[in-house]
Amino acid sequence: MPLLKKVLPKVPVPPLKQTLDTYLKCVQHLVKEEQFKKTRAIVEKFGAPGGTGEVLQKKLLERRDKTTNWVYDFWLEDMYLNNRLALPVNSSPVMVFPKQAFRDHKDALRGVLEYKAVIDARALPVEFARGQLAGTPLCMEQYYRLFNSYRYPGLKTDALKVQSNAASSAPEHIIVACKNQFFVLDVVAHSKQLNETEILCQLEKIMKMAENAKERLPPFGILTSDGRTEWAQARDALIKDPTNRDSLALIESCLCVVCLDEPSGLQPSDTNRALLMLHGGGHEKNGANRWYDKSMQFVVGMDGVCGVVCEHSPFEGIVLVQCSEYLMKYITGTPSKIATSSSIRELPPPRRLLWKCNPHTQGLLAASGDRLQRLVNNLDMDVFKFKVYGKEFIKKQKMSPDAFIQVALQLAFYKCNGRLVSTYESASIRRFQEGRVDNIRSATAEALAFVKSMTDERGTFTDSEKMKRLRDAVSAQTNSTIAAITGMAIDNHLLGLLRIAKELNMETPEIFSDETYLASNQFILSTSQVPTTVEMFCCYGPVVPNGYGACYNPQSDHILFCVSSFWESTQTSSAVFVKALNEGLLEIRDLCNSSSAAATKAAGSSQGAGHTCKSGK
Repeated sequence: MPLLKKVLPKVPVPPLKQTLDTYLKCVQHLVKEEQFKKTRAIVEKFGAPGGTGEVLQKKLLERRDKTTNWVYDFWLEDMYLNNRLALPVNSSPVMVFPKQAFRDHKDALRGVLEYKAVIDARALPVEFARGQLAGTPLCMEQYYRLFNSYRYPGLKTDALKVQSNAASSAPEHIIVACKNQFFVLDVVAHSKQLNETEILCQLEKIMKMAENAKERLPPFGILTSDGRTEWAQARDALIKDPTNRDSLALIESCLCVVCLDEPSGLQPSDTNRALLMLHGGGHEKNGANRWYDKSMQFVVGMDGVCGVVCEHSPFEGIVLVQCSEYLMKYITGTPSKIATSSSIRELPPPRRLLWKCNPHTQGLLAASGDRLQRLVNNLDMDVFKFKVYGKEFIKKQKMSPDAFIQVALQLAFYKCNGRLVSTYESASIRRFQEGRVDNIRSATAEALAFVKSMTDERGTFTDSEKMKRLRDAVSAQTNSTIAAITGMAIDNHLLGLLRIAKELNMETPEIFSDETYLASNQFILSTSQVPTTVEMFCCYGPVVPNGYGACYNPQSDHILFCVSSFWESTQTSSAVFVKALNEGLLEIRDLCNSSSAAATKAAGSSQGAGHTCKSGK
């Protein structure tokens, strides 16, 4: 039993009226007046006494009593497993490490095995909430899925399998990808874990084996980069052959994948390293040197481009951050323990995974490669380091840094588009048993009032009016955050009601087929705060074709933003968004400074009535 499993409360089911009222408040200023009137009537009918809403709410409350976490399966399927898009860019976030000046590859692997040992012993200290409502213990379950999860592609829906940690069945091998070939590296031999020198020796053997052009097999990893249905169909074709079946079984039961990448030939800028982590640069670079179904892929590039690619369904970004930080601290802080050559044991050599390929399979590989290349060509990424100020300045304004940045993102979007749109900010609900996330809807009415005042060219608003609107927007955002992390947000609740209606074979209630609801779930702005204490950053792609992904990492004196969009959309441009974001952050700073200067002056003049003030004090 993981620590605190017994004492953490279950995720609550919010009151129906509260959720429906909040939903109307969230969408009113984002849709036309006529459309809103129609939506309000539909929502009122749904929530009426004795109406459909009450029936579904009652069933949802019964489900809460019977399950550890009433929303977990619904959410997992809706957010990930039912999604048919390719995992790279669309779903899998990445952690980008600083460019490494490597001595060799063994450093990276050492830390991975040590972190896994800590997890296996269930010896991770329980984390406590920081930020809003700090001090609450958090559920640690996600950590125990880091190395023993695998996402199987399905024709209609994927399956996430988590191996139980029984010692007998625990995987004892990793898969190493090198030159698009896959190798099995046993990390335990004769019941003893390999030491560093032995691992290095095995990796060197793998690199030599991968050099052998005569034995080189087609790049089967490229299939995992495809749409989930396409990959499921290809996998069904592959497993008809026992050789392929055996190779797949070894990959599907490994601890993790280590990708030894070839140099990309690109400048190692932040933006280029982010792109290379997200998609490997396509099939001509390292895009086939991956196995995207596996939850953890550690990428070690010969040119020092390194990071982690994570299949998102088993865990959230914070888990990826903690593992990555452990790794970076290990690499930089632990002296290399290279043993003398006399102590190296005789080890069985690593094994190349074999594949049987026929003309049909060749066609599938080519098609997957083409589709990955389209995705590579489509991704528009801009990693932007805002250096003028960071968390410290924001805290001096007595505002939450996260809420402040969210309001700045709304201002940037408004500057580009003249409107606000449905926005997703992930909110952790790890205060509850098996809690994952819910959504903070950041495009609030208060944010809209603020961004309108900031972009009004007629000079209608004084600085003090703008400042009041800024504080109102930050306060509304902070309150939404507190509601979400305490299980009172609306998205999971509405999803639960919809899924219960499906389980009861009811006709879809009108609230869920209404165009307002459908539009409110198209997150044109998908955002997430992923702070780190070590120099590294997280990024991901947009979740809709005409949207932006905006991941940010606030530090004391700067804020790192990773803004992504698709070139194919004429409505978006990462560079234009970043320019607007930079302008907006500077304008908000100037507003705060002029406001505090005015306040100081006002205080000074009221004191000055009775005292002579020395200037400059």
